[in-house]
Amino acid sequence: MIRSRAVRTAATLAVTGLATAYILWRIDLGQTGHVLAHASVGWWLASCAIWVASVWPLSWRWLRLLASSGVREPLGWLVRTTFVSYAAAQVLPTSLGGDASRIYETARRHPGSRGPVAGTVLLERALGGAATLLLAATGFALAVGRYSVGGYVWVELAFVVGSVAGAFVLFSTRLHPVLHGLRPVLHRLHAEAILRDVYLALHAYRKRLRVLGWAFALTVAVQAARVLAIWCAGKAVGVDLSPRPYYVMGPLLFLVMLVPFTINGLAVRESFFVSFLGALGVSADRAFSAGFLFFVVTVAVALPGAAIVAWEGVRTRAVAGAAR
Repeated sequence: MIRSRAVRTAATLAVTGLATAYILWRIDLGQTGHVLAHASVGWWLASCAIWVASVWPLSWRWLRLLASSGVREPLGWLVRTTFVSYAAAQVLPTSLGGDASRIYETARRHPGSRGPVAGTVLLERALGGAATLLLAATGFALAVGRYSVGGYVWVELAFVVGSVAGAFVLFSTRLHPVLHGLRPVLHRLHAEAILRDVYLALHAYRKRLRVLGWAFALTVAVQAARVLAIWCAGKAVGVDLSPRPYYVMGPLLFLVMLVPFTINGLAVRESFFVSFLGALGVSADRAFSAGFLFFVVTVAVALPGAAIVAWEGVRTRAVAGAAR
């Protein structure tokens, strides 16, 4: 375990170092500082507002999915937990760390429902991925013959094809014998029970197509709005592009943010901005600045969660002190 942790740490440092070196090779620090110093606060606040406003429909989606599995939670607590997960994602690898935070906190309130709780969070991630891929397919159609973004268009197409295959593996009942054969291995890893509960919770949604349908439609709408948050970050630093190319870029960025390359996608996200927007004629300094401002948006949205954790910690210590 220590060896595997060391390998992951070394890989994270290597990826971060390579991404940072690419950024420093492409940008001029003085010019980038000038661009950031003259960024539009109004456009940046618009980006923040879109991201914050999206918390409520996503939390309501989570409420309905939990309720369909027999787990009842008020919307206010789910909004609170979503903000806390954003704070956790700042110090854990990508948004998957935030998902782990939501699973832990909710399962602690419902000890006998760990499978359904984890299943709903993973289903939300799957819905987000599916919505992202639908936007990616739309972006692919928008980009062909219009934008010179090189291999990115074909990467989007590969993600779409691969995800369709992954959905078949996850939900197809024909693969039950194959998965059953993995039980001895999972048992030795002490993961059989929780994975079985999660798998059964996910498969229960095969009979809840109406819930899945409206949840997917809501996810597509929210993801489409969040792409506009990226566009606003670009406008803040003078990137003069219409929203259309961002619907090519946005889905790929969301996918990049899911992969645990570095803590919170540090450097990888900014190098992606430099590479993608550079192919559209945007200077490296403005492209990096757009990526950096978008990173600041994610940090700003995480601040309420950090404040909630700090306040609850102080209150818990005060109650414990009073009891003593």
